[in-house]
Amino acid sequence: MIILASASPARRAMLDSAGVSLAVDVAGVDEEAVKQALRLETGNPLRVAETLAELKAIKVSARHPGMLVLGADQMLDYDGIWFDKPKTRDDARHQLKMLRHHTHRLSSAVVAAKDGRRVWYHAEQARLTMRNFSDAFLEHYLERVGEAALGTVGAYQLEGLGAQLFLSVEGDFFTVLGLPLLPVLDFLRENGELTQ
Repeated sequence: MIILASASPARRAMLDSAGVSLAVDVAGVDEEAVKQALRLETGNPLRVAETLAELKAIKVSARHPGMLVLGADQMLDYDGIWFDKPKTRDDARHQLKMLRHHTHRLSSAVVAAKDGRRVWYHAEQARLTMRNFSDAFLEHYLERVGEAALGTVGAYQLEGLGAQLFLSVEGDFFTVLGLPLLPVLDFLRENGELTQ
């Protein structure tokens, strides 16, 4: 069994579906403070995702001696603007209007930690281009997905109705969902957490 240091239902569902035995322990990291500090230091969203994933994994691994802990994070970057999960339906509408007819990047990172130290990491990026959907479609979309629009950065879930927002996706599907799953599974096999 491993520990997932993330509250993300999508990450948990991906690991569950792939047959990974896990428990969840949310780290409680002040993500906004870390993002602000790293924006000034590096301005690199992939580095921010990796740092947040590492902070989560290390913090939770200190509470579970001897256990392997996975921390993960994702950043959405559009033209230098970093998006967070929308707080309201109006926020979701605003994010989708900004992304409409443009390309943005999703940076996803995962870090494994054991006994308070990092033992492995993997990071990937995907490029997504939204179509020039109508305002009518946007309202239809927001009505259909409801509160789910508030649960993801960018206000979309590619595995659902959100697929209709896009023209193209370049990169790994699981990375878009927030966890580069195939490298994680390979790491878990190499470390005896899954059968070879």
